[in-house]
Amino acid sequence: MGNNILRSKFIIWCSFVIALILQAVPWPGPLEMMRPTWVILVSCYWILALPHRVNVGSALILGLLWDLVIGSTLGIHGIVMSVVAYLVALNFQVLRNMALWQQGVVIGALTVLAEFLEFFGEFLIQDVEFDPHYLWAGAINCILWPWMFLLLRRLRRHWHMR
Repeated sequence: MGNNILRSKFIIWCSFVIALILQAVPWPGPLEMMRPTWVILVSCYWILALPHRVNVGSALILGLLWDLVIGSTLGIHGIVMSVVAYLVALNFQVLRNMALWQQGVVIGALTVLAEFLEFFGEFLIQDVEFDPHYLWAGAINCILWPWMFLLLRRLRRHWHMR
């Protein structure tokens, strides 16, 4: 039993590391605004699937790591991820019972909220301008959610993670 818990934590954190790597990979200039928010997708899945293992604290740590990886203001993504994780954890039973396309719409809306929170956090600290093109990430996350959900669910079921 203890071995299964360690294996589950290892797999979850490996998926977080992969999401952080995908988040840090540079995209060509015009496509940069359409970059999916891999970290939000992966963390939302694990919060929905295993809320007793991944929670707001995990999201805070993941957000701080995200700040370190991309070199942004330390704490901005930590706060954003905490808010998103709180909203998902608060409503995880409702979200679990939605169809995948409905979950995708909710994840897209949470991504847009995360983009706004990130902008306001950066705006309070330094002089930044809002670029509405970055809201495309919400639409991209909405489209990618069903595939991410099915991929991570297959991984969870293959390793018998509970």
